[in-house]
Amino acid sequence: MPQSSEASELSAAHLEVWASVATLLERLPAALDAQLQRDSGLTHFEHGLLFALDTASERTLRMSTLAGYASSTLSRLSRAISRLEKKGWVRREVDPTDGRVTLAVLTDAGHDAVRHSTPAHHALVEKLVFNSLTEQQVRQLGAISGRIAQAIDSAPAWSPESRQTSSP
Repeated sequence: MPQSSEASELSAAHLEVWASVATLLERLPAALDAQLQRDSGLTHFEHGLLFALDTASERTLRMSTLAGYASSTLSRLSRAISRLEKKGWVRREVDPTDGRVTLAVLTDAGHDAVRHSTPAHHALVEKLVFNSLTEQQVRQLGAISGRIAQAIDSAPAWSPESRQTSSP
């Protein structure tokens, strides 16, 4: 039986922690985007796509696989790939083994772009995320993040229709 909104309110302690997590979720991506935009003309999302392609075999991935890595819809991915194509960093190809599949292929210029953008990006991640933590806290952060990711993966997708309201 669904709980009423009153019964599901966060405790004061949980609300305080959630405020910190929510702040982190808002501010960290903005800081990463700002640095990458300033230094490389990339968004954090685009950098992630280039990095995934750069580390893939033959610098090539199926678009659907890349969307999964990026936790992205195919529509959002397609728009980002279009922007990267215009810069000459990625190209799309039909998979020669399955004509129904589109591949994203990192070009040599795209490899140069990700190789150029990664050191400063990693330095900022090191500064913002890891420098203020002990090694034990880093391991804890990894474990905690993994547990939250598993909970997200196992939770049913939310939609406005799935919202339950309690009746008086």
